[in-house]
Amino acid sequence: MVPRPVPARLPVPAELGRLLVLTTVFICAACGLVYELELVALASYLIGDSVTQASVVLSVMVFAMGVGSLLAKRLRARAALGFAAIEAVLALTGGLSAMALYACFAWFGQARLALVGFSLAIGVLIGAEVPLLMTLIQRIRRQDAGGAVADLFAADYVGALVGGLAFPFLLLPVLGQLTGALVTGAVNAVAGGVLVLWLFRRDLTVRALWLLVAVNALVLALLGVCSALTGPFERAARQAVYGAEVKVAVHSDVQEVVLTGGGASGQPLSLFLDGRLRVSGNDDCRYHEALVHPAMAGPHRRVLVLGGGDGLAVREVLRYPDVASVTVVEEDAAVLRLARADRDLVALNGAAYRDPRVRVVTADAFDWLRSSRGQEAGPYDVVVSDLPDPGVTPSAKLYSQEFYGLVTRSLAPGGRLAIHGGDLSARPHTFWTVDATVRSVGLATEPYRVVAPPARDTRRQDWGLLLASRSPAPLRLPEARPALRTLTPHRLRRLAWAAERGRQPSPPPSTLMHPRYGEP
Repeated sequence: MVPRPVPARLPVPAELGRLLVLTTVFICAACGLVYELELVALASYLIGDSVTQASVVLSVMVFAMGVGSLLAKRLRARAALGFAAIEAVLALTGGLSAMALYACFAWFGQARLALVGFSLAIGVLIGAEVPLLMTLIQRIRRQDAGGAVADLFAADYVGALVGGLAFPFLLLPVLGQLTGALVTGAVNAVAGGVLVLWLFRRDLTVRALWLLVAVNALVLALLGVCSALTGPFERAARQAVYGAEVKVAVHSDVQEVVLTGGGASGQPLSLFLDGRLRVSGNDDCRYHEALVHPAMAGPHRRVLVLGGGDGLAVREVLRYPDVASVTVVEEDAAVLRLARADRDLVALNGAAYRDPRVRVVTADAFDWLRSSRGQEAGPYDVVVSDLPDPGVTPSAKLYSQEFYGLVTRSLAPGGRLAIHGGDLSARPHTFWTVDATVRSVGLATEPYRVVAPPARDTRRQDWGLLLASRSPAPLRLPEARPALRTLTPHRLRRLAWAAERGRQPSPPPSTLMHPRYGEP
């Protein structure tokens, strides 16, 4: 037998009480969606592959919401007390989720179990909200079930819209991931606590009333203390991840940029983008010489560098005095600022951005090549694609058939395209998918690999590289070339042989509609 809600004794008129309940639904829905987006964003940064992380978070949370709805049936007899307790636990769990996830990654080296655990816990708590709120709103004024559900879900969906827009446009840029989650938790606790402790206080015993006051005060105090400690926490976590010599750490609109070492530290300068090592002073010549110089064997007056905002590929290009112009297309303005302003990075890139031959465009490489500006800027004798690994989901479009079609359109007759294709030893399927995708647009390819010994606290670097052109051309170095530290014609032949030795059967090309990067 379904219990019939007993009319509540409210301190305000019923219509105002109903409005307060719907307002609480709105706020709780906004907070719930912020928790979801926070987990997805942080997991994508820490673990990579945003599609997989979003799928894990959303699917686990939706399942858990169903479980929470079933469990909430047992609390309907004491709906006010149950709702207040759930909101206090949800505020604490959701508010601390980002900090806990980051801590697991920094000190234990993995965050997947924590991601699933928090997704499950938050989902159960969010799922328990609606049945209890349905009971509370029916206690204020009896109405047909369909009308009550419509009102609740309207407030819920509008709140989700506001939370979904507030996260990327307000919380993330203004407060950051950690403080944004903590502030959201505080808002959640206040909304749930005020509704019950004021509007439904007559439903509570004196003991329950003071217990809820104490619990909510404790939750807000914990969130406040954690908010005050986010600065020291982030510094300690970064040191655990990157070592003790963190020089610069900024969250740009694109990614987290961290610069370590250099200067008087005695450690090599290292640049990390979203936690992934992109530049190491130990082996930057080994990678950049191999990426750039084989492509310079032929006409090279006009050069286009896609990515490579650190300026190291540009440094190698500018070593040829007959280069007339270099266009750099880099999406992240923060990386460009560092490459121009940081003393150690400027020394490493040879002050490349001070050369008058260099023109910088701050834009997504795909969008720029597709735009009229990109089409009118070509053709180029050499295109250097110094982009993030293709295994990272946001960069998958920059290794697609459509992207290489745009690049091919920008190549001059006889032009060459140099491509960084990812880690050949760790993800060979990904590299050979890049090779197949480039060949699918009519370019001939020459694969080769570069291996660097492991630096301090890092594993061995293994880069798969490709040289592509419209007609087959041997992999060679220019006859008139600057002195190179790590590359000789004989060594280049060995690098090509090392790549061919591990060649895999040709996989299907990757497209925008069917990205194929990742192990089969």
